Amino acid sequence: MAAGREKPDQPRIYAIIPARYDSTRFPGKLLAPLAGKPVIQHTYERARQTPSVSEVVVATDDDRIMNAVSEFGGTPSMTGRHSNGTDRIAELVDVFVAGGTEPDWVLNVQGDEPLIDPNDLETLIRGLLRTRDGVMGTLVYPLQSEEELHDPNVVKAVLDESGRALYFSRAPIPYPRAPDPPESLPSGEDFLGWRHLGVYLYRVDFLQTFASLPPTPLSEREQLEQLRALEHGYPIHCFQAASMGIGVDVPGDIARAEALLSSQTSD
Repeated sequence: MAAGREKPDQPRIYAIIPARYDSTRFPGKLLAPLAGKPVIQHTYERARQTPSVSEVVVATDDDRIMNAVSEFGGTPSMTGRHSNGTDRIAELVDVFVAGGTEPDWVLNVQGDEPLIDPNDLETLIRGLLRTRDGVMGTLVYPLQSEEELHDPNVVKAVLDESGRALYFSRAPIPYPRAPDPPESLPSGEDFLGWRHLGVYLYRVDFLQTFASLPPTPLSEREQLEQLRALEHGYPIHCFQAASMGIGVDVPGDIARAEALLSSQTSD
């Protein structure tokens, strides 16, 4: 826990890390060793380093994850079984509300993002808190290769002129029917599109609304729960991260993450 960090005039922001043991592509990945620590520990420590975050909690339904988080000194909380991380977080927020410790905002950090940059989490927090109609926000980063563009494990995003999400997909979007004119590209670069990073910030009252929304056709088809918000008409504001990090989706991602972590340590 990183208690006592908020000032009286600052909103109370909790980072909650939904963590399940089962994974179709990589069962037990959150407990896989990465540079001498389980993946979930790296994610937890980076969430704690975010200046505006006052509490960090791991929400899980698995005793193995509960024990691992306790062993490294983190704060775990047991929840019921849920099909998605949003519902798991909403259950825990209800516990906070009942106990009189309700946060103003909830930062949802996916447990399999061990190299998420605390500075990027802070960018998301500060950006959304400055947004007048902001109830939900996330991070994006420029795609780095054609391979990423066509990889269904990499979620792509398209944004409007104000930085609000128009759509998210596992497919390559926008489809490159013709080369984009240079003036339409960010900073005039050879821009392939936006990669979505698995982190969200919710205003707490909206989180409770979002968790109550019924599934939608596109969210079910793409298996992307954020589409449920868009299909029900709620805006998702996107902010550009300075670094991509590496999500752990398959066993081979561990070696990639260790290489990147090693390069960061040596810089």
